[in-house]
Amino acid sequence: MKAHSPTRWRFRRPSVIPGFGMALGLTLTWLTLLILIPLSGLAVRSSALGWEKFWSIAFDPRTLNALRISFGTAFIAAIVNAVFGIILAWVLVRYRFPGKRIIDAMVDLPFALPTAVAGIALTTLYAPNGWIGQFLTPLGIKIAFTPAGIVVALIFVGLPFVVRTVQPVMEEIDKEVEEAAATLGANRFQTIFRVLLPGLAPAVLTGFALAFARGVGEYGSVIFIAGNLPFKSEIAPLLIVIKLEEYNYAAATGIAAIMLIISFALLLVINLIQSWSRRRYGYGA
Repeated sequence: MKAHSPTRWRFRRPSVIPGFGMALGLTLTWLTLLILIPLSGLAVRSSALGWEKFWSIAFDPRTLNALRISFGTAFIAAIVNAVFGIILAWVLVRYRFPGKRIIDAMVDLPFALPTAVAGIALTTLYAPNGWIGQFLTPLGIKIAFTPAGIVVALIFVGLPFVVRTVQPVMEEIDKEVEEAAATLGANRFQTIFRVLLPGLAPAVLTGFALAFARGVGEYGSVIFIAGNLPFKSEIAPLLIVIKLEEYNYAAATGIAAIMLIISFALLLVINLIQSWSRRRYGYGA
């Protein structure tokens, strides 16, 4: 019998998780069925349009305006959520106060609340005769049925993504880090921007990306408060639905493909920045 070489067995390591091959196969199968096949179908259907028709759909003024509103409002809402999500996560992690558990539970409310219900509620609040809108209208501020209303709706649905992404990382930061910075002469702003935020940067970028992606594809909470006026407050997902209702499947597929390309490119850039910040500050290494 031929003896096994010691060198051969030296580099063999048992799998950390039993059944890795089966788990990987199921994961790839599920990923293919739910994501890869639908996206491939979209790509195939879009390629059947031909470049001339595809570009005519892409550069149609109504399409460009809808894409500008969708991506612009999602970007603004994601930035707002990144700022106030950090503040909210900090309050929940660092302070104890009455009603803390209630506020912590309310953060997850947009996850459980149907988006249509959220849209109706926000419209009721910010309409010109709504509870909040009636005080803004005399000041010349109009929220509902404008792009500003879309931003408000996207802030509502996107805030939990930032808070729940940043909060666990913030809990791992010891208070001794802040005390050490103060001992070395750093003021509060220097402690925040030079000590705390660099370590939170990857988590903040992840939450920003999730909130942005959710905002780009959001439909239910937006259509009620947006007003859906072409060239003013019409979002790209709604334009896709309109094209489908008109049985213009080619245009709907083309707009969807454009959204997919732009979203993928933006998320790729965000992931590259996130990877750079991890290497720069040693987070997640």
